[in-house]
Amino acid sequence: MVTIFTTDFFFSIFRIATPILFATLAAVIGEKGGVSNIGLEGIMMISALFGSLTAYWTQSWFIGLLIALIVGCGVALLMGFFAFNLKTDIILTGTAVNMIGSGGTLFLVKVITQATEGKSLASTTSLITKSLQIPSWNIPLISSIPVLGKVISGHSILTYLAFLLVWLTWVLLYRTPLGLNIRSVGENPNAASSVGVSVLKIRYITIAITGVLAGFGGAYMSMYYAMGWSLDMVAGRGFIALAAQAMGAGEPLGSMFAALIFGFAQALGIKISAMGVDSNLVAPIPYIVTIISLVIFAVVQRNNEKKRHSAEALQK
Repeated sequence: MVTIFTTDFFFSIFRIATPILFATLAAVIGEKGGVSNIGLEGIMMISALFGSLTAYWTQSWFIGLLIALIVGCGVALLMGFFAFNLKTDIILTGTAVNMIGSGGTLFLVKVITQATEGKSLASTTSLITKSLQIPSWNIPLISSIPVLGKVISGHSILTYLAFLLVWLTWVLLYRTPLGLNIRSVGENPNAASSVGVSVLKIRYITIAITGVLAGFGGAYMSMYYAMGWSLDMVAGRGFIALAAQAMGAGEPLGSMFAALIFGFAQALGIKISAMGVDSNLVAPIPYIVTIISLVIFAVVQRNNEKKRHSAEALQK
């Protein structure tokens, strides 16, 4: 226990949980607006690729981050066009985006790197150097506090932004007219339309926000966490985010804690693997935690529903 639970271990929890948290907040807003964006995995992959390539071409991490957000938003809006205007099933549309995020990005990398049959086909781009990495921030005063400073200070600026966005997401959903419209459209689009709310416009805004948040997660993966792009580097984080949103009952704060649980599980798997345990045994830990957590959540929800129905029956 002493070997595992060190300050570096707790530092890595926040580091690993950051991209999951971005995608989780995207899932929260999508769920509130009635838009099931299961294409978060693919959007993160595509954003990660274009963000890292742009940073390399322009020699600016900020421009790379900006392009990652634009690409994420663009892919999400394209999903919205197919789902809202062309009336395709949004689940199938999201599945297609996930497939493009895996195979399509690999194709682009091979084209961009000019791989031919006479050369080894590239499945990775190690383009991000230290100067192009999204910068970290040593928080004044807190960084000098023993133990706590080593856990909280020194993270990427996107890590602090992710946790700030938890509060901003709550403010957006519950303290702004836009948030009220998003929740109204998600709960009852016909009623929202009857009072003059443009359902199509709100749905486009909702899915665009999910794309931007997923873009943050993709940029973090390729421009900080992995220092480059590689095939399937997101590794299921988009799907884990959907599970975290469900575990958090669709609320920003609860979903944040769920994302941290999954971050803890992945950090634990990495730590145990570093201690010499076969990586094939520890790799499934995050996914096992996901399944167990969802089962527990489903059981609790079912019991709460039974209690609610019993209380209603007694009142009648």
